[in-house]
Amino acid sequence: MTAITVDTLRDTCLPIYIGGEYMASAGAPIDSYDPATGEVWCQVPDCTDAEVDAAVKAANAAMNNPAWRDMTQSQRGLLMLKLADLLDAHVERLAEVETKDNGKLLREMRALSQALPVALRYFAGMADKIEGTTIPVNKPDMLNFTVREPLGVVAVIIPWNSPLYMMMRALAPCLACGNAVVVKPSEHASAGAVAFAGLMKEAGFPDGVFNVVTGLGHTAGNALISHTGVNKIDFTGGPATGKVIAKGAAEQLTPAALELGGKSPHVVCDDADLDAAANGVVAGIFAAAGQTCVAGSRCFIQESVYDEVVAKIIAKARAINIGDPGRDDVQLGPLALWSQVEKVEDFTQSALGEGATLAFGGGRPKGLGDGWFVEPTIFTDVTNDMRIAREEIFGPVLAILKFRDEDDLLEMANDSDFALASGIWTQNMNRALRFMRRIEAGMVWINTYRSPSVMSPSGGHKDSGYGKHNGFAAIEEFSRIKTVVIDYSGAQQDAFVMRVNK
Repeated sequence: MTAITVDTLRDTCLPIYIGGEYMASAGAPIDSYDPATGEVWCQVPDCTDAEVDAAVKAANAAMNNPAWRDMTQSQRGLLMLKLADLLDAHVERLAEVETKDNGKLLREMRALSQALPVALRYFAGMADKIEGTTIPVNKPDMLNFTVREPLGVVAVIIPWNSPLYMMMRALAPCLACGNAVVVKPSEHASAGAVAFAGLMKEAGFPDGVFNVVTGLGHTAGNALISHTGVNKIDFTGGPATGKVIAKGAAEQLTPAALELGGKSPHVVCDDADLDAAANGVVAGIFAAAGQTCVAGSRCFIQESVYDEVVAKIIAKARAINIGDPGRDDVQLGPLALWSQVEKVEDFTQSALGEGATLAFGGGRPKGLGDGWFVEPTIFTDVTNDMRIAREEIFGPVLAILKFRDEDDLLEMANDSDFALASGIWTQNMNRALRFMRRIEAGMVWINTYRSPSVMSPSGGHKDSGYGKHNGFAAIEEFSRIKTVVIDYSGAQQDAFVMRVNK
């Protein structure tokens, strides 16, 4: 099978992948833009209801195919290891496709592509260690135990910021558990998932275990989440869309896992290593151009070191090299969507109107053509009631707030609709652990930031959604428990009395 590359996709309409085969879609084409130039580079089909139905049916057929259904856990793990080895050889190709599609730095997309086989190997090792339990039920001659089973067909709906990385968080544990998957990538960045699909075939996965349909949320996406053949929905994206998906899932009684973004507090205390903290703050918001759900977009600095830390952050922001995401010396690429540029501009005006001080940036850099670039932007004198402190921007915009003490900090930090990630810089571990206990967030980083691991569960609550990725928590997310009860006493049960514990 010929590998799909940037060159083979250029000026074409992407295929879709159903039942182990690439095929042309009958859906209307959607223009897909290169954010670095602002120009159309390929097209994405808006799949028809019939094509989504075919993908779900192919996945269900795979679940009933003995080649997948009866494969042992160890065999599944070995197949995943084979896929991981194939991915090692295609890291650069997949990274280039994703950078062209969403404008993120090639070196970041390369690192994320290198993380794909890592995730596969981790969950491949877990595949034959998914165990049930034996339960003492206080009933003589009764054996009670549980087994974990696959859910069936999982719909994985992924965003445009890190498509393959976000996809693999669900795909790897799904494969380990024995599920089949239908992926619906964002219409703004579908090429990576399409390019990846052929590797599933090459690795030897049975047809239908992995499928890709593309298109808009209200067409292809809606057809997928409302399909009665889907047993679980995994969605990563914005809260508004997440609520629509949750409502649709509820109508079908389909369980869902939703990761919906954040407005994460990133704290610098007066006893921190201030240079390390300033570097962490910059990395937490300007890496990936702020287009990450865990972006440390609210920076809380203790008042005694406020001016010093702000100056360090601005100095580091001023040194950021903005430009072509394919160059290794560039640190900030374009935003993935023109609408995100407009959103950043709207938030900038809103912040100025509410009385925040524009300390750095706030505009579009010169000399970069028609690409969707914005400057790293820093606001000081921010209060917690401003839009810029409350709403997710998903861009390189930092809101800096001042705090007095721990109680003051936690009152402001927890006054948010989101609860995904958080971070604190301090050399006082007592203070760090108090913060860890009291902060409302699914993840807490101490003296580091944006440091995920496939071994460590991630996810949030409040408007950041529910459900977990990574670690054994992901196995629990993508499998279900079946309880088995065996009476080996040989005695007849009273037909009219339930055998309860006594």
